[in-house]
Amino acid sequence: MINNSTFQLFNKDFFAGKKIFLTGHTGFKGSWLTLWLLKLGAEVYGYALQPPTTPSLFNLLGFNSSTPQLFNRFADVRDLQRLTDEMVKAAPEIVIHMAAQPLVRDSYKIPVETYAVNVMGTVNLLEAVRACPSVRAVVNVTTDKVYENREWVWGYRENEPFGGYDPYSNSKGCSELVTAAYRSSYFATQQFNSSTIQRHGAAVATARAGNVIGGGDWATDRLIPDVLRAILAGEPVRIRNPHAIRPWQHVLEPLSGYLILAQRLYEEGARYGEGWNFGPDEKDARPVEWLVKRLCERWEEGAAYELDQGEHPHEAHYLKLDCSKARAELGWQPRWSLEAALESIVAWTKMFRDGGDLRGACLAQIRAYEG
Repeated sequence: MINNSTFQLFNKDFFAGKKIFLTGHTGFKGSWLTLWLLKLGAEVYGYALQPPTTPSLFNLLGFNSSTPQLFNRFADVRDLQRLTDEMVKAAPEIVIHMAAQPLVRDSYKIPVETYAVNVMGTVNLLEAVRACPSVRAVVNVTTDKVYENREWVWGYRENEPFGGYDPYSNSKGCSELVTAAYRSSYFATQQFNSSTIQRHGAAVATARAGNVIGGGDWATDRLIPDVLRAILAGEPVRIRNPHAIRPWQHVLEPLSGYLILAQRLYEEGARYGEGWNFGPDEKDARPVEWLVKRLCERWEEGAAYELDQGEHPHEAHYLKLDCSKARAELGWQPRWSLEAALESIVAWTKMFRDGGDLRGACLAQIRAYEG
């Protein structure tokens, strides 16, 4: 079963009554974070397009206009005026930016849209923050793929050069650069709550996670959702790039990092306004085939896989994150092993198949994670 480490999570009382402006709240990660924030007593002002998949975790969790303390705004981050108006109206204290075109393979098909959402969406978000004096903390969520991938066997640290082979990875690297430029130009550390005319009260950081997995992800061309769709359909799982190694982690792992970071930014300000890695333990950077095999074994019921021999767009072979800084300076570290993450995914998906209480299942996993 799941074992928690002994590190201290964020203060659970901190978010009670806080106004959180969360972009991308209708996506997989955004839905989990919305539920967690509501559980903590926050007011969540969600800004996103309609849920991107059918089924969607957002809808399965029953989020709608009558959900207490959740205020949905279905709109596009490329709409600067609407984004600014909604943020100013909400007057949040914390902004977490998760809206994105998040898929590598889609980025090859729609590169212009990928850059528009991931780069200009970040510009628009930070422009809206500039117009909203209530904001004290901003967390821009990017990805482990922002780094120039040299296929190293060790993890990338936050000061490694950015790169990005494909439009998705590159656009997220650009989002990091945009954030750094805005931080230097408009949210500079030396001007934070200073006595100068240029003073400001917003601390701005970026967060880079690994390959996030968990119950309720229905995205296309993503490994775990593709595997589970095949299993539920009674078909063999087809996998590409079986030897590619990725830093797999349950969705609650990076979300806990974002919340810890948001609290530190709010309470201690610009000292934490920089980039942060939130990845799994090194032992949980595993090959694709290993992951699929273990998932099929845990599912049982005859689940099997086969290799897809077709042509596929370039994907990095080896990618890991070094999270030493988050451990040392934020007190964050992974709580669940990859085996525990797979266990939770199988349990959640079987409950979905059997028509169970999915909101209750998510809340139970959050409580188990909190320890």
